[in-house]
Amino acid sequence: MGKLIYGRDSSIEVEDRLLAHLKLAVIAKLRRDEKFTLSWTHEGDSGRSTIWIHPAIPLQFKFDGSRAPVINRAWVEALMVSANSTGGLQMIPEPAPQAQQVRQ
Repeated sequence: MGKLIYGRDSSIEVEDRLLAHLKLAVIAKLRRDEKFTLSWTHEGDSGRSTIWIHPAIPLQFKFDGSRAPVINRAWVEALMVSANSTGGLQMIPEPAPQAQQVRQ
């Protein structure tokens, strides 16, 4: 499990494969100076959380493993679609991969 570290005191445990795909979606939004929410459900209970992502707040992606995964473009696109919606970026499950994948 990797971590998305946000601000000084907040960290979210995220599986490395999801974290790699989230990183691509988040960085794409921040490069355009776009602010947005990031939401997820808690494992093991019915809770959920949302944070506000802003370019001025420190952000770090810390991966547990040393190998970068093969990137599923369909997943990145699905994450971007959610990020551009009124609900903000959602940590959604991986869709079936399309024919073309790239290594990050």
